[in-house]
Amino acid sequence: SRYIVGVHVHAHESGVLARELMEQIFAVHGIPQVVHADRGTSMTSKSVAALLADLEVTRSHSRPRVSNDNPYSESVFKTLKYGPGFPDRFGSLSQAREFMIIFTEWYNHEHRHTGIGLHTPADVHFGLAAGKAAERRQVLDAARARHPHRFGTTTAPKILDLSDTVYINRPADDSEATVEDDTIAA
Repeated sequence: SRYIVGVHVHAHESGVLARELMEQIFAVHGIPQVVHADRGTSMTSKSVAALLADLEVTRSHSRPRVSNDNPYSESVFKTLKYGPGFPDRFGSLSQAREFMIIFTEWYNHEHRHTGIGLHTPADVHFGLAAGKAAERRQVLDAARARHPHRFGTTTAPKILDLSDTVYINRPADDSEATVEDDTIAA
């Protein structure tokens, strides 16, 4: 869904802080089947490993030095860093936290992502995308009926579809398994 389920901003990273973030996310959104992460020290720490083992969550890690193993997180980071509001430098930790609150709200509820059919991450995450797509189709059909000369073809305008199945790393043993809905990419 591309929905950002949780954000913490700290002066440093650690396994303890990563565990706290996961515990908070799991309390709100439930326990996923898989957590996919990079190989940073916080995500490979004993505290995170123990939490995930206790909860019977499968750990999935990116290959060393392969940034595109986690394309969803990389996409969010690019949107964050190259957006017009991203400062050259934050004046304080509290300013960085405030920025991330505003960015996360915008990204989840206003940003229309081409990879999810120009829906917002919140629409997809909360199951509203199909209804929104039907509403789009009605609006386009009505506009085409009123002003057919504005539409250069005889076929209806295309509305981008959501993928039925997406993977971070496609499971080798089960080609029908879906992990995107139950995966936290960190």
